[in-house]
Amino acid sequence: MPKEPKQLDELFHEGLKDLYFAEKKILAALPKMAKAANSEDLAGAFEQHEEQTEEHVKRLEQVFKIIEETPRGKNCPAIVGIIDEGEEIIKEYKNSPALDAGLVGAAQAVEHYEISRYGTLRAWAQELELDEAVSLLQETLEEEKETDSKLTELAEEVVNQEAEAV
Repeated sequence: MPKEPKQLDELFHEGLKDLYFAEKKILAALPKMAKAANSEDLAGAFEQHEEQTEEHVKRLEQVFKIIEETPRGKNCPAIVGIIDEGEEIIKEYKNSPALDAGLVGAAQAVEHYEISRYGTLRAWAQELELDEAVSLLQETLEEEKETDSKLTELAEEVVNQEAEAV
């Protein structure tokens, strides 16, 4: 008997699992990034984003509830690779003036991944008429964009100059 074609609701659920896994990995990486940062402002930004990410996880759990699914992650090679690159920067640039610039770059790679995923899931939720999920995903999307802007500001106003000044 032929297999039924997969529908958008299944794709949405798979995307949620992917993002749930990613947020959990990010939660584990942020304290390491904060500890590695030379700049107190950058360390503070990572600590603040860790708190925010805990809220992102809770919102994703609410979205799982809306679609009557159990919150669980699915291995996401993309975020694993991005986080591995960040860990590599920490090792290779330890005690270097360029470390913080590398950390900002790694953090922005994570943010850009999250922005693309949250935007996609929000659009799919809209198509599926999951209005409450749309609101939750939009709220997180806005916070991710705000974090990206703050990282850009830190890089342009402080971190990049310090990396080059020595």
